[in-house]
Amino acid sequence: MSAERILIAGGGIGGLAAALGLARQGRRVLVLEKAAQLGEIGAGIQLGPNAFHAFDYLGVGDAARALAVYIDNLRLMDAITGVEITRIPLDDPFRARMGNPYAVVHRGDLHGVFLRACQDSPLVELRTSSAVVGYEQDGTSATALLQDGTRETGAALIGADGLWSKVRAQMLDDGPPRVSGHTTYRSVIPVEDMPEELRWNAATLWAGPKCHIVHYPLQGWRSFNLVVTYHNDAPDPVAGMPVTADEVRKGFEHVSPVARQVIDKGQDWKLWVLCDRDPVMTWTEGRVALLGDAAHPMLQYFAQGACMAMEDAVRLSALVGEGGEIETLLRRYQDSRRLRTARVQLQSREIGEHIYHPDGAHAALRNAMMSAKTPEEWYDSIEWLYGGTGLTGAV
Repeated sequence: MSAERILIAGGGIGGLAAALGLARQGRRVLVLEKAAQLGEIGAGIQLGPNAFHAFDYLGVGDAARALAVYIDNLRLMDAITGVEITRIPLDDPFRARMGNPYAVVHRGDLHGVFLRACQDSPLVELRTSSAVVGYEQDGTSATALLQDGTRETGAALIGADGLWSKVRAQMLDDGPPRVSGHTTYRSVIPVEDMPEELRWNAATLWAGPKCHIVHYPLQGWRSFNLVVTYHNDAPDPVAGMPVTADEVRKGFEHVSPVARQVIDKGQDWKLWVLCDRDPVMTWTEGRVALLGDAAHPMLQYFAQGACMAMEDAVRLSALVGEGGEIETLLRRYQDSRRLRTARVQLQSREIGEHIYHPDGAHAALRNAMMSAKTPEEWYDSIEWLYGGTGLTGAV
């Protein structure tokens, strides 16, 4: 019986989405999570319309919609002058064009939606304190090798174990992730602590030389998510390290006081040094495949990391539902996803370097070109991303 189930390494959003999608296709799933309890660190994430396409396919659309905050605009501000560069309205014309809304949500709340759905499914088994450190396969099954020496066997193994994936390390042996040199600091504050003149119902980004500041409301307008990023050429990966507000301020002394004041309001700041990888064309080996950040880790600048993982889960589960040899299905999954995710990986890098962080003439040209675009022109330029469902290989 064990060979019929599918194993998933990693119980984050991508892993649980894959588990839920496979269960909806009638497959038994064992999720192996290294942490002692299932949960998500971090704060807010943005949900493009493509995320809602995935929610609906996976059967959690209503639950996800109930937790989301539906913002009115994406706003780009000049962090030096304090002047708005452009905004993309997210109203009825946007929703009609993209097929779903744009929203923001607390990462932990979204993880909880998938966790509860998996817990409610008789086909999904969730196991914590179960770090997958490698795998074996013999042509008829795949076996996950756990850190404690135990082994779990199934029809296939999906490596959804994140940026530092052990499954990827064995499959591709391509070394550590690429350190971007960009340091991100995150905080969540009560809405009453947010400066009143900045309590916008928008995902707002202040773009400045080698830095930017992002804020948006969360959790039914009870709090604001703050994310500030400084291109300080940090050499080593760091994740979730506590840091003082004085340390955060160092990268933003040159920006407008209007934008800078959100840093003064931040509480319990934590630091991440952003990492990604170059796109690759191979995510599979026989009965083993990668998903989400294990396959295509990307910088945050498109706000699409979780969305791409959920699209992976949709495509993977849809193909498994078609039936056939598992090795063939996994290759089809890889082939249909790799160019779309590569585009997001590479353009995320470009946005961080050439849209959010330039100075001087480069910034002035950005402002002029972006301020001249109409909403319809913005919709034309982003429909490839937000209109995607994960069911095709569209790039």
